[in-house]
Amino acid sequence: MKHNKIVEDLEITGISAEGKSIAKKDGKVYFIGLGAPGDKVDIQVRGKRKGIFEGDIIKTHHSSSHRTTPVCEHFGICGGCKWQHINYGAQLQFKFEHVKENLKKISKVELPELQPIIGSIDTFFYRNKLEFTFSNNRWLTRSEIDSGEDFSRNALGFHIPRRFDKILHIDKCHLQAEPSNNIRLSVHKFAEEHSIPFFDLKDQTGLLRNLIIRTASTGYIMVIVQFYHEDDKNELLLEHLKNSFPEITSLQYIINPKQNETFYDLPVHVYAGEPFITEQMEGLSFRVGPKSFYQTNSKQAYELYKVARSFADLKGDEVVYDLYTGTGTIANFVAGQAAKVIGVESVEEAIIDARKNSELNNITNTTFLAGDMKDMFTDHFVKKHGHPDVIITDPPRAGMHPKVIEVLNRIKPERLVYVSCNPATQARDLQLLDEAFIVRKIQPVDMFPQTHHVENVVLLTAR
Repeated sequence: MKHNKIVEDLEITGISAEGKSIAKKDGKVYFIGLGAPGDKVDIQVRGKRKGIFEGDIIKTHHSSSHRTTPVCEHFGICGGCKWQHINYGAQLQFKFEHVKENLKKISKVELPELQPIIGSIDTFFYRNKLEFTFSNNRWLTRSEIDSGEDFSRNALGFHIPRRFDKILHIDKCHLQAEPSNNIRLSVHKFAEEHSIPFFDLKDQTGLLRNLIIRTASTGYIMVIVQFYHEDDKNELLLEHLKNSFPEITSLQYIINPKQNETFYDLPVHVYAGEPFITEQMEGLSFRVGPKSFYQTNSKQAYELYKVARSFADLKGDEVVYDLYTGTGTIANFVAGQAAKVIGVESVEEAIIDARKNSELNNITNTTFLAGDMKDMFTDHFVKKHGHPDVIITDPPRAGMHPKVIEVLNRIKPERLVYVSCNPATQARDLQLLDEAFIVRKIQPVDMFPQTHHVENVVLLTAR
């Protein structure tokens, strides 16, 4: 089928694992952006990937009952919040079915009934961290082009999907509460007024590269500006932020001469305030640095961790392992109900944060170790640190390494709590764990409203 071909009268019947709507006709499968189950539409094909045609809606004959009006003016162009057109109740149902289908089809193990999905307390302005990119090559929308106006080509916003070099300038983002929007717009305006050059993503020239804003439920605010090189104008912008937004408690900057915006291998400099912000959860304080990982939905992270702790069913005398511990948030969260907790993580900086968080909260029964999980988590490790009664594991999207699963099957802790942000790889791992464990409980948790992403917690017990 040629690109740009029109396909008429497609009925959208489902949602794919990637969050796109699905339609089938004449033996062909179509992934359609910004559709909803129940829509009847005409589409224009724009490509084919892995045997599946991808297209965009050009005409709607019948609208789904699941549809609602998106609140963001950038919806449909920005790469985020792709489910804003679907009402939140339907979003939760689709996520629930996504978890259920993945676990059933991929794991092929006996499963209990899923518990109802836990919806997010906030469906907008729920994120505590956003990253914005500067560019001198702003993406112009069709309406802007048709208006004939002369727009500045400097943008501060998000990448256009499938275009590394094009940035959509954001006027208002509904993901992070104020003063996030005010800070971003102020930076953009000040930089233009003082001719501070925005970065050219193709030619790798310019000065302003990236802006990170982190907020905490405690009121702390961190702002990080990433510059391409040292320049007198760096301090000019930082002074503007310091004076215009006294509520910023941590103002930092990075000099990044690399060809990408990752900065985990670069020093971060404090310009004003503290080198961290502080988050709180159930009386515990967690220091969050510029390189720290912390769940981006703070309120819902608390709900997720409560589920994990409930599944662990700790009595106070257990040895607990927290695999892929990150900055030790879960480990410290459950430490008060366990004899000791051993956290393992590959990122050295995260382990340093985990230890600091234990110290900050006067927690003395935690031990945090850095190293590659497949190399660290061995029979010798278990012999040295004691056989675990409970293991909590929260791996990255790729799931657990086969060697880690082999050790889990061999040592068979009484309870295994598996937290996952990817039900597909979690289901794959459940199949591998089936020789030693039985799945007892399944609890989906929505951390990211307006997107297809979902977290899932599974309790397994030893056979």
